[in-house]
Amino acid sequence: MTYRDLAPGIVRQRLLLEGYWSVEVDAEAIRRLLLDLAAHLDLRTYGEPVVFAPDSGMGREENGGWDAFVPLIDSGISGYFWAEPRFFSLVLYTCKAFDPGAAEAFVRDALGVSGELARLEF
Repeated sequence: MTYRDLAPGIVRQRLLLEGYWSVEVDAEAIRRLLLDLAAHLDLRTYGEPVVFAPDSGMGREENGGWDAFVPLIDSGISGYFWAEPRFFSLVLYTCKAFDPGAAEAFVRDALGVSGELARLEF
């Protein structure tokens, strides 16, 4: 992947985490995860997380689950959670530096990830 920073004067940090969860997940658990993750990284929210779960029949059954977002003073955190096979994809996009290792450890613990966790920083 080639990446060219077109705005070097603007602080931006992005982190993608993907893996399989083993804990019970529902819309409320996702709301708590996003708020707790932001707090853990000292990122300030300015609104409540929004969690969407498309109604049955709106899309392909294998893509069922939840889409979520919490706005941060310094950008936002998005999450995508497939109910089966219990797979998640989290994207942190901030204009404030944070510790990606701390984010990974928090997510691993909060979602009960015991196997591989894919991580991409850009």
